[in-house]
Amino acid sequence: MTQTYAQIQKQIAQLQKTADALREKEVSGVVSRIKGAIVHYGLTAQQLGFGRTAPKAGAPIGKASDKRPRAAKYSDGNGNAWGGMGKRPQWLRDALDSGRTLEELRIGTVVAAVAKQPGKQKKRRPSTLLYRDGAGNSWTGRGPQPRWMKEAIAGGKTLEDLRG
Repeated sequence: MTQTYAQIQKQIAQLQKTADALREKEVSGVVSRIKGAIVHYGLTAQQLGFGRTAPKAGAPIGKASDKRPRAAKYSDGNGNAWGGMGKRPQWLRDALDSGRTLEELRIGTVVAAVAKQPGKQKKRRPSTLLYRDGAGNSWTGRGPQPRWMKEAIAGGKTLEDLRG
């Protein structure tokens, strides 16, 4: 027996009503279990993500609205800072227009500039040789293992055997 369009629409409306009622029943059960778990574990709104950093209602989870702010990469020394993403702020554009460069405004470049001045560099102490073989090869333990050491280990020697 074939059904008419109106009959199918009526069935759809009845099924939708039944589905809505079942969903409401399931949601109330889920909510009551969640409330029970909150009480049982003593969870706070902050722990559940509803504190100051909670996303706005309706905001998609896992999107940019859910991310923490970037660390500042540029600063003018007057309290203005920028993380380097998005449109450049007005204070940065003004500073660039006045002749300053991005490198001057980069956080940490003042320290690097002082460190690169002659006479201001710290002297690095020489590396001590930690591993040696009988053929005059040595390795400080810094960087990747040299080929002679890999071959010696493959040949049955241990790091303790090569400790010099």
